[in-house]
Formats: sequence, C-alpha cells, structure tokens
Amino acid sequence: MKILLIEDEKTLSNIICKGLKKLSYAIDSAFDGEEGLDLFYINNYDLIILDINLPKLDGFEVLKEIRKINKEIKIIILSAKNMVQDKVLGLDLGANDYLEKPFDFLELEARIRNLLRWEFVKNDNIINIGCLKIDTIKKQVFIDNEEVSLTNKEYGILEYLALNKDRFILAEEIIEHVWESDFDLFSNTFKFHIYSLKKKLNKDGIIKNTRGKGYIICEV
Repeated sequence: MKILLIEDEKTLSNIICKGLKKLSYAIDSAFDGEEGLDLFYINNYDLIILDINLPKLDGFEVLKEIRKINKEIKIIILSAKNMVQDKVLGLDLGANDYLEKPFDFLELEARIRNLLRWEFVKNDNIINIGCLKIDTIKKQVFIDNEEVSLTNKEYGILEYLALNKDRFILAEEIIEHVWESDFDLFSNTFKFHIYSLKKKLNKDGIIKNTRGKGYIICEV
C-alpha cells in the first residue's frame, strides 16, 4: 500500500516514514501544502496522512482540493489543534479520521489499517486464499500453516495482489502501490522480487502472470 505523508515537522515526518516503511508501506513525503498537492496530482495513493498547520497552503485547503478530484481516497488529519471546531471542519471537508498530536505510532498504524480495510471491504485482518493465509496486522504469511519469511517489498506485493485477488494487475500498478515514487520503472528490481516471492511461497500457481494482462493471485 502506498501512502502520502504531508507533514512540515521533519523530525516527526522521518519517524513516521521510518516506522511505516518497516511495516511494508511505500511512503512519499512532502513538507508543505503545495508540494503535497503536486505529489497527489501525479501519483496514485491508497491513503494520505495530512497535517493541518502547513506552510504555503494549509491542510484544510489541501483537503478541499483533494476532495474536488478524488472522493474515495482515505485521509487522516494530524494536528496539534485540539479544538472541537477544527475536528468538525476537517471531517466536514472530507477527512476520514482525525488524530491529535502528540500521538502514539501504534494508534496511527491501527487507524491506517482500519481505513484500508474499509477501502477493500475486508471484515477481518486475516486473508485466506486456498493454502495461503495473510495476517495483515502482524504482517505474517503462512502456506499450509507454515510461516514464510518475506522481505518488506515481497510482503507488499503479495498483500496488494491478495487484496485485489479477483483481477489481473499490471506490474506498473503494483509498483505504484508498493514502491516510492522515485522508483526506476526500467530496473529489474520488480522482476527479482516477484521471482523471489514465488520461490519462497514454494507453490506453483499461487501467483500467475499472463502477458498483456499482468499478475493475479489464485487459490491452490
């Protein structure tokens, strides 16, 4: 899953980015409202974490611009403001959730998981596809009840395929949602990770690739 973080406090931004990358999320970061909108316009994100007090363009203005274009993307507002009217305004403008600073990273992680579950209409945290089981909270993968150790990117690819299990997905779309935006589309990194992932799963046919259609995850 790919997240856009718009936060002008660089220390906090670095902490959030580091923590979410460890959880296999791809993160792009911006430090003011204009930069955040520029990234939103040119990339596809699954969720946006948006600070209210931003230079150049404040979070409320950014939120209004995003909602003019995209009504569906999930947005969590971060702010040191604790006044009820600020929360109400943020939610009325289209935010899905509101988190006050300072906050515990575990709470932010839980809110992200919750919003992404709603996006993909999941009722629990466990995805079962044949012999494959994915725990989206613990970021654990099992084949025939035996745990498989994956890298963050391998897990990200597998989770995205599993959440979209009923359709073929082109490599470019997977890359958009699993890698940061500065990823080199012409490198062999993606193919290497797909090859390694298939090898670790050690089950023929779980991930299939059809030329011109892309990749799909299947029950085995």
